[in-house]
Amino acid sequence: MSETSGSSGTQAPPDTGRRAKPTPRSIAVWSLVGAVGALGWSMLALSRGEEVSAAWIVAAALGSYAIAYRFYSKFIAYRVLRLNARRATPAERLDNGVDYHPTDRRVLLGHHFAAISGAGPLVGPVLAAQMGYLPGTIWIVAGVIFAGAVQDMVVLFFSTRRNGRSLGQMAREEIGPVGGAAALLAVFAIMIILLAVLALVVVNALAASPWGTFSIGMTVPIALFMGFYLRVIRPGRVAEVSLIGVGLLLLALVAGRWVAQSSLADTFTLSKEALVVWLVAYAFVASVLPVWMLLAPRDYLSTFMKLGTVGLLFVGVLVAAPMLRMDGVTDFATAGTGPVFAGSLFPFVFITIACGAISGFHALISSGTTPKMVEKEPQIRMIGYGSMLMESSVAIMAMIAACVLDPGLYFAMNSAPGVIGTTVESASQAITGLGYTITPDTLAHWAKLVEEPSLLSRTGGAPTFAVGVALIFSEATGDGMMAFWYHFAIMFEALFILTALDAGTRVGRFMLQDTLGNVYKPLKNISWRPGLLATSAVVTGLWGYFLWTGVKDPLGGINQLFPLFGISNQLLAVVALTICTTLLIKSGRLKWAWVTGLPMLWVAVVTLTASWQKVFSDDPRVGFFQQRENARLAIDAGTVMPPAKTMDEMETIVTNTTVQGVLSAAFALLVVIVVADAVRVCVKALRHPDSVVDREEPYTESAYVAPAQLLPTSEEKAELAAAGLGSGGGRIPGQRAGAEEGAVS
Repeated sequence: MSETSGSSGTQAPPDTGRRAKPTPRSIAVWSLVGAVGALGWSMLALSRGEEVSAAWIVAAALGSYAIAYRFYSKFIAYRVLRLNARRATPAERLDNGVDYHPTDRRVLLGHHFAAISGAGPLVGPVLAAQMGYLPGTIWIVAGVIFAGAVQDMVVLFFSTRRNGRSLGQMAREEIGPVGGAAALLAVFAIMIILLAVLALVVVNALAASPWGTFSIGMTVPIALFMGFYLRVIRPGRVAEVSLIGVGLLLLALVAGRWVAQSSLADTFTLSKEALVVWLVAYAFVASVLPVWMLLAPRDYLSTFMKLGTVGLLFVGVLVAAPMLRMDGVTDFATAGTGPVFAGSLFPFVFITIACGAISGFHALISSGTTPKMVEKEPQIRMIGYGSMLMESSVAIMAMIAACVLDPGLYFAMNSAPGVIGTTVESASQAITGLGYTITPDTLAHWAKLVEEPSLLSRTGGAPTFAVGVALIFSEATGDGMMAFWYHFAIMFEALFILTALDAGTRVGRFMLQDTLGNVYKPLKNISWRPGLLATSAVVTGLWGYFLWTGVKDPLGGINQLFPLFGISNQLLAVVALTICTTLLIKSGRLKWAWVTGLPMLWVAVVTLTASWQKVFSDDPRVGFFQQRENARLAIDAGTVMPPAKTMDEMETIVTNTTVQGVLSAAFALLVVIVVADAVRVCVKALRHPDSVVDREEPYTESAYVAPAQLLPTSEEKAELAAAGLGSGGGRIPGQRAGAEEGAVS
């Protein structure tokens, strides 16, 4: 199949790699995988009124993921996108050792997975569990297969073909000045909100926790050591440095408990306000250092922690087979009166569970740092689609962790103080009023098990996930290890989020430099040090402001900001899928436009409906402006409304709800403009194909040889051996990109 790079007619030699025909053995294996997945779904769907094992969720999810990666991702890679191993990537052509750098596929898989895996896959499913385990599980699995992983993979492909251009840049170039400007503004503003909420989850998890603060802090010098080890001391020794890094990481975790029980505990016991300052400072420094020094090794290190933990959780669920204590579908799904968040199943479960199914934030990473590091085009399938499936599996484990807990404990941990009070006695009474039962002694016992002063109103999802993880692991190790596993899970979650802050801040810097570069040309040069420092400071300052307001919000920052986070994240996904659909149509792939077009329509309908309700609902538990109006009336009457304690806090509620309502409306309007302008551009491209401008970079012959998947095939092994390269691949000795460019017609 010949590959046309765009409307210009420039052709690249086709990737002539043979696609193996299925053997009877492979047919039998994949039939068995499909049967396991189908059995899992059947058990979940047919169980009514009785407890069901969490192992069936694992079977349904893993079976579905395997089938989707093997068949659907391959179809998109080689039929829709037509990945070409012979084409040089921007990492190879523009290697500058700072932002552009060909990175081993295994390290890059770790970096990309770590960068996209923020708080969303952990927090969203935990919050959505109040509606039952079934709606969330279905959306996580179906959403990632047909929407989330597709978005990540297609955005990564188109950005790689355009020298790693950001999502905003591609929108401006491909949609036009109006839609492009709206997309650029929406993408940047939404990204600031996303980073603020991610950081807020870290603050809530680490506040007053010397164990967690010390362990997380130690990951920074460990990652710096790994970066220099790979770059200077022992270049290319990935497995070697991985073992060292994991060992040091486990040592940091164990040492965290020693620190928490020593005289140093006060030093590492930080307030929420202090953590805000440290997080902003850390993100600024991390975003300006070369990727090899901190970003890539830290993300790679984090990935070992994440995948190892998720793998152990899957094994633990399969071995212990804990029962799901939460109902399949609760009354809150239809009543919309849940204590965790208000709103009915449609549309709020689809915005509450964001990153585990589809996340617009991922499009920023797939068009920011990652495309500047891809060695070979065929690796886009594993890195884009595969990483998102990995993140979805994290969301599945978060759902399981929440649903294996006693529902009374779940609601006590995730309800605000205004709902359950501040004592175990008041919480017990309030939970009884919700239709569940838990005694004050039981609430106190759980807090003692994990060595926390209290578990009441530990909102944000992270503590609930940690307790669920501790419960699953303690099935094998006993209750005596409960506190260790709880803090292990807190560290696990914080690593997820901090790596997303690293990459997200860097992407924001790229976007801001590109935009301001239209006014002041030197800023276009992403390697210009003054511009790099200034734009990084602006980005960290902006999300740091929203983080600060979240920490100080009387209504509970996570309770107020997470709905805005979910709406913003999914609206960003609408923008990303709109750009992908536009590019498919403009590049002559009209018959495949449904691959991104259908998920775009679904996410747009769901998210715009949620935006409308959050802005215009007269239910104060849902509508931002109704919350504002109620608070303003109370102020005029001289009344302080709980949970606020002073008039100053009442004024803070008015300010925050006003900002949140305006942002919700503005984001929705900007996205509508983007979609409308994209429709205009697509219609024009179909009517006048000669008017389409090709913005792909010209084809350049690659001088790199590297496997497409984690393990090389026999053909790839032969190619590597012929080139004199090891299993990691690399540049063919004596060649450079474009050396055989004369072969291009």
